Amino acid sequence: MGSLKWVFVVMISVISIGVEAELRENFYSSTCPNVEAIVKQSVSIKFRQTFATIPGTLRLFFHDCFLQGCDASVLIDSPNGDAEKDAGDNLSLAGDGFDTVVQSKTAVEAQCPGIVSCADILALAARDVVVLAGGPSFNVELGRRDGLISQASQVSGNLPEPNFDLTQLTTMFSKRGLSLTDMIALSGAHTLGFSHCSRFSNRLYSFSSSSAVDPSLNATYAQQLIQACPQDADPDVVIDMDPETPRTFDNKYYKNLVNGKGLFSSDEVLFSDSASQSTVVDFANNPGDFNIAFVTAMRNLGRVGVKTGNEGEIRKECSIFNS
Repeated sequence: MGSLKWVFVVMISVISIGVEAELRENFYSSTCPNVEAIVKQSVSIKFRQTFATIPGTLRLFFHDCFLQGCDASVLIDSPNGDAEKDAGDNLSLAGDGFDTVVQSKTAVEAQCPGIVSCADILALAARDVVVLAGGPSFNVELGRRDGLISQASQVSGNLPEPNFDLTQLTTMFSKRGLSLTDMIALSGAHTLGFSHCSRFSNRLYSFSSSSAVDPSLNATYAQQLIQACPQDADPDVVIDMDPETPRTFDNKYYKNLVNGKGLFSSDEVLFSDSASQSTVVDFANNPGDFNIAFVTAMRNLGRVGVKTGNEGEIRKECSIFNS
């Protein structure tokens, strides 16, 4: 009887630990009840300084979650230049995204020292920039811990490339528990982004032996891109991913895809491939459907590879491991 009682207690303890380790919306209700208001205010202040806050923060969240999971490992600075942020695919991450999280963390630490992870602050900030751009608001699950590993060597091959086809995209997203619909909805964040010319110039000058320009590109749009991105374009030149409403979170991205105005091949393939075309058309015609799918996808993305419970740490500064 004593041994059975011990087993029962252990089972209850394991169940309790599992529940505690799960993300939940009210995670800081007793330890830092104003965390969302604090982060929202910090993000708003940063946004008033520059619009780049919005796409920079949103892209930072995506890149963070896709590597080690949503654990703020992308924020780490390395004196040796070998952290995640130093990898080639991450060098274009906007400094304003990093600044948004750092400033928010500073504000949170002033009221709740050592309580809220940088990973959770980034997740909240990503939601807040979507709202500031006119997108849907949604509740953010919290309880992430900050990761203890950040290595540039782990980045290559773990982020979507602009020339990916649908199979490559779905394979990469499915490895992270994200569905085809999640992938299409998250791609809608390109309604706010921008890109350097080098990321898509092959579609303008060297697409194939039979056509220098990608024939799937809208002809007028292709000429606009050629004007903006000549072959000797300044490497600092950036082009809006959404040529219609680049500063508004809306479903125009999908309307652009239908009209041959996807900047990357990986954008346009969402419409050209029959497996994803119907969803793109639905999102283009029904902004409400897109918003619902985007919220679901963001919540699913926010669960990827999270550290909870006793895993990881709560960093004192987002760019430095505690020890």
